[in-house]
Amino acid sequence: MLNVFVICTGNSCRSVMGEALFNHHGQGRIRAFSAGSHPIGRINQGALATLKRHGLPTEGYQSQSWEDFEHQPMDIVITVCDSAHGETCPVYLTKAVRAHWGVSDPGHVEGTEEEKIAAFEQTFATLELRVKTLLELPLETMPRDELTRKLNEIGQLTA
Repeated sequence: MLNVFVICTGNSCRSVMGEALFNHHGQGRIRAFSAGSHPIGRINQGALATLKRHGLPTEGYQSQSWEDFEHQPMDIVITVCDSAHGETCPVYLTKAVRAHWGVSDPGHVEGTEEEKIAAFEQTFATLELRVKTLLELPLETMPRDELTRKLNEIGQLTA
């Protein structure tokens, strides 16, 4: 089973949805975790509501630091926000294949309730498309450089 680490700065929204999607669609093949470089200590309620609308679990998530995973080997590291993409990852992640899948932060959208929900749905749909596309690849046998290239291509897909 491959370990996928989804990183965002605050670990409250996008990275949590990514973790949920990887664990849901990659059952038996992927084990996903999420964390932040500067976790805010709570999960965004809009993210949890979005997971619930799609029938994914909403329990067990926590906003935590990437330092909490120092002893957990990771195979793939994916940053989902531009802030985390620009940060230097901890040394223990140097062996992992890395990619950036930047998506808009729906937690910062202002407007009507419908506009806020639409922003969460757009982020969720983009992440789901990318996760499903990744899972179509022969991850276990791909050369590292080819996997890196494909991961970065997938990071350009938008729902």
